[in-house]
Amino acid sequence: MDALTENRHPRRTQAERSALSDTRMLDAAVALIVKRGTAGVTLKEVGELAGYSRAMAGWRFGTKASLFVFVVRAVGEEWLRALGEAVEDKQGLAAIHAATDAHYRFIRAGADRIRAFYLLWFDSTGPDPELRAVIANIHERRQRDVEAWIRAGIAAGRMRENVDVPSVAAHFCATIIGIVYHWLINPQAARPLKDLHEGLKQQMTRALARD
Repeated sequence: MDALTENRHPRRTQAERSALSDTRMLDAAVALIVKRGTAGVTLKEVGELAGYSRAMAGWRFGTKASLFVFVVRAVGEEWLRALGEAVEDKQGLAAIHAATDAHYRFIRAGADRIRAFYLLWFDSTGPDPELRAVIANIHERRQRDVEAWIRAGIAAGRMRENVDVPSVAAHFCATIIGIVYHWLINPQAARPLKDLHEGLKQQMTRALARD
């Protein structure tokens, strides 16, 4: 390779190569999960689809369970970034409404990644303890976030005070999961998906808004 070619195609750093590998592995795993379901995914095929050797994914993750944990964490981090941008410093119902709208947009914008994420979410009810622990932590984080938004809204005087905060937050989180399940079995039903998110916002308004 001559100097001109090297300047046009500079060598990547180790961090850049690792980030590229993670992106390719994530995309390949998502594609296979969506196409075949979790049972139909193999580490060998993930490595090949990502553009690496058959052994690469096995070396990188060790087990299929670890690959699935990687997918959940990667997509979960993407969601946290999107959620943070949507909610910012909002409180109470404003935060809940912004989070609900962000969830709808996130599903529509990244449908395959979200589908893979939630297929793994529902798979976490199975025997794998590592995946179950990761999903449980994400669920608990969601619950704490919603509780914090509600308590902040109450403290600011924007919502009714006599609210069972944990119960309302649990209802919100459970409804989100129900909406996702509906979408998984009706992926083309864009308008009902929007309506379900709007309905959740209305439920939260009725439960929390001051009289």
